[in-house]
Amino acid sequence: MEWTRPLLAGLLAGLLALAPTSRAADDAAGDNPLPIRFGILPIGSAAESREQWRPLLDDLEKRLGHPVTTVSVSSYAGLSGAIGDQRVDIAFLSGRLAIQAVQRQHMSVVAQFVRNDGAKGNVAMLIVRADGPVHTLKDLLARPGQLRYARGESLSVTGYVAPEAEVFAPRGLNSDTFFASVRVGNHQNNALAVANGEVDVASGNNPDLDLFRRHFPGEAAQIRVIWRSTLIPSGVLVVRDGLAEPLRGQLVAFMRGYGQAPGAAGERERANLARIPDLAGFAAADNGVLRPFIDLEFKLMREQAAHGRWVDEQARDARLAQIDADYQQAVRQLQRH
Repeated sequence: MEWTRPLLAGLLAGLLALAPTSRAADDAAGDNPLPIRFGILPIGSAAESREQWRPLLDDLEKRLGHPVTTVSVSSYAGLSGAIGDQRVDIAFLSGRLAIQAVQRQHMSVVAQFVRNDGAKGNVAMLIVRADGPVHTLKDLLARPGQLRYARGESLSVTGYVAPEAEVFAPRGLNSDTFFASVRVGNHQNNALAVANGEVDVASGNNPDLDLFRRHFPGEAAQIRVIWRSTLIPSGVLVVRDGLAEPLRGQLVAFMRGYGQAPGAAGERERANLARIPDLAGFAAADNGVLRPFIDLEFKLMREQAAHGRWVDEQARDARLAQIDADYQQAVRQLQRH
């Protein structure tokens, strides 16, 4: 089961205790306050994500009196690298990125996204072209080695982990070998590839598909959803542990309270939130909200181990026992933060 090891390694690395660092000048705002560095998980393009967040961040800058700079990158790995290098003070993350940030990169969850329908989650999807050869999940599974697939990065919960854990691994399949070809991209580009007939199947999620419908209504009309996952918790806001008070507390209070004010001020803030796909506000949360993501990760590992090729049952059972032990350790590590 060599191909499962990167998944396990990513989580186990989070169990290493590292001493947090901080910017020495955090305490000295003075006449030249340090910027708040805001990391943005890209929805669509990095430039589009920056534009969506800009009105909220402008309000943050005015309220706290600190300039706000954005760390907006084109990939999950790029944002994770920026957080690991301590170049981010607060970030919008999901799933595996959030787990890494909490367990390895000295960040803590302070809030969870609330969708504009009140839900605190979304669903992963598999989409196809409506007039293509695949109409159902059963059709897809009946065509090993015949279809072209576009998926998200391995750090993406909806783009990779959820489809793998709930569709492929339970059937003893690996999407990277099941399909004739696999390409990796963001949800918007993958949906466009389906509409244009460049691939047959793509992973995605409901917020990104809603955004795609707004930007490309003609192409979106050609897309069919053939599978939806169980509900996946929404993304979270994480804040750097080394960020000094009172700035840290002010930052958390601002984000949690944004869009909650009555009257015209609240309406304006809610309009700014609406620029970010499906976002209505930020509910107070802590690291415990990441537990479902850990559950999903280890579900995938268990399925891969259970359906893998082993020398004998004893080797398989030993692997499953190790995964269960690692899962318990990961949960304890989350609870200690």
